[in-house]
Amino acid sequence: MANAIRALAMDAVQKANSGHPGMPMGMAEIAVALWGRHLRHNPSDPKWLDRDRFVVSNGHGSMLLYALLHLSGYDLSMDEIRNFRQLHSKTPGHPEVDITPGVETTTGPLGQGVTNAVGMALAESLLAAQFNKPGLDIVDHHTFVFLGDGCLMEGISHEACSLAGTLRLNKLIALYDDNGISIDGKVDGWFRDDTPKRFEAYGWNVIAAVDGHDVDAIDAAIAAAKKSDRPTLICCKTVIGKGSPNMQGSDKVHGAALGDTEIAATRSAIDWPYAPFEMPDDVYAAWDAKAKGAQLQSAWNAKFASYTEKYPSEAAELLRRMRGELPAQFEQTAAAYIDACVAKKETIATRKASQNAIQALAPVLPEFLGGSADLTGSNLTNWKECVAVRPGQPGNHINYGVREFGMSAIMNGIALHGGYIPFGATFLTFSDYSRNALRMAALMKIRSIFVFTHDSIGLGEDGPTHQSVEHVSSLRLIPHLDNWRPCDTVESAVAWEQAVRRQNGPSTLIFSRQNLPYMERNAQQIADIRRGGYVLQDVANPQAILIATGSEIELATKAAAELAAQGVAVRVVSMPSTDVFDRQDAAYKASVLLKGVPRVAVEAGVTDFWFKYVGLEGAVIGIDSFGESAPAGALFKHFGFTIDKVVAAVKSVLH
Repeated sequence: MANAIRALAMDAVQKANSGHPGMPMGMAEIAVALWGRHLRHNPSDPKWLDRDRFVVSNGHGSMLLYALLHLSGYDLSMDEIRNFRQLHSKTPGHPEVDITPGVETTTGPLGQGVTNAVGMALAESLLAAQFNKPGLDIVDHHTFVFLGDGCLMEGISHEACSLAGTLRLNKLIALYDDNGISIDGKVDGWFRDDTPKRFEAYGWNVIAAVDGHDVDAIDAAIAAAKKSDRPTLICCKTVIGKGSPNMQGSDKVHGAALGDTEIAATRSAIDWPYAPFEMPDDVYAAWDAKAKGAQLQSAWNAKFASYTEKYPSEAAELLRRMRGELPAQFEQTAAAYIDACVAKKETIATRKASQNAIQALAPVLPEFLGGSADLTGSNLTNWKECVAVRPGQPGNHINYGVREFGMSAIMNGIALHGGYIPFGATFLTFSDYSRNALRMAALMKIRSIFVFTHDSIGLGEDGPTHQSVEHVSSLRLIPHLDNWRPCDTVESAVAWEQAVRRQNGPSTLIFSRQNLPYMERNAQQIADIRRGGYVLQDVANPQAILIATGSEIELATKAAAELAAQGVAVRVVSMPSTDVFDRQDAAYKASVLLKGVPRVAVEAGVTDFWFKYVGLEGAVIGIDSFGESAPAGALFKHFGFTIDKVVAAVKSVLH
């Protein structure tokens, strides 16, 4: 069974002339122990609710996963194995969720897979606490993760594994491929951590010095891990590229094809007499998990039927949440809250407007799972009824600690697992720490909601280290990521509504520290907020268009009033989400940004982004330097965010 993995890995990489055969060849026996003796899954139903989750965090070894999926009976043909790393195949270079059946998360950026796994284990734990009943544990599965030296070197693994130990996520079991090799060679030149002691310090159960090529020893370690009341790290000592007589144990087998000569030698060494991509029937029979998987799921179905009979509302609620469907009352609640914002006309910081929106929506969204990276009192992502998640104490609000990257990737794991809509917060400037997890959320098109507050020089005295300048524009460059920077309570409410409703991608919600005034609108304008950009204030025959977002909307409206007093008619466009606006039809966009009318954009950030809307003949009021430490009012004046400056810019573009 192990040699079948080795053969498929070396053959697929050789045919593609690209890939990483060393990890699959080195972890083959670990895979046999886990997939052959422990993993609860059904190849005929990859989305079975109570399946074990399996994550390959060292995603460069993707052929290990593809071999396992093919051999155990998933809908992944040998033709797809042959097409490894080819255009539009189901076997891309690194595992991608929703491309290959059975892949739970997209991995490759090292450390994020194990962090996603922490999120999955956390989701399982919280759902089990909420839905399981005596004798009817309908949420009862493990999260298994393979990881390597690279995952452990990446700092995000510290963030995530520290929190996993604190929360005692005992259904999380990680198997460490301790082969001592990375791309540059033997890792003892740059990585000498005592990994077992490190994880013991986190509060993990550690099973050290397991022979990674002894299936029975690995099997026993996994069985012991399942009995622990803590997450478990199983340290498996392995030989990278095992079976290759001339390359095993070296970096040569890490990330390149073995070559025809060495593959022939390997076939002989492991006594594998079959042609490339040829698999004997007895090996298929040994790996086939369809019958066992169907049996496992059938037993669970019977248990769930009993559960449904005794607890019909809980059963329906669990299924709804796992499908990602919103409750029936969500639309009405969101609409009523927007109406309430219109009635109150509050002047408050949009971070506070965000908290008010959370407070309004949370009672009808039991799937809300909020949190903050040690900034709850500033980000305002808590609400009155929220309960903090603690070891052994389920809840719906997570204190992630100062772990921005870990928080974001854990949120992705929660979203992938299902049952929750995760949101987490930090200051906008620290989105840099989270950035690759944001990118992965967008790549996977999952519903993670990233809340960023203190969005500009408006945060004031903390100075340029904390004042965002380039961040909003840079986030807008990530495909499939919807970014919202609202200007008041109504736009904040709509932004939350849209982020929750969106099921095909993540959103960022970007909020101010300082108070922002309420803007008057009619019903059509409120509806058009959902289109990302709309006409906030209009005039007959506008001579220019002012485009702004967030805190700069107030400045734009005041400048428009001054221009009107000087006889210049100006339309004001609010564009809280350029991403959503760009998806609108051409006719709508043309109705907002009139052709031939000069435009000026105003945003407290870098200017380059806005020329796509104003054109080279337009003007942008922004900041192309870092900020300063001073009160917000002084900073806006210092950096030219004044009525006079905007008026002058508009006059400069008039024909």
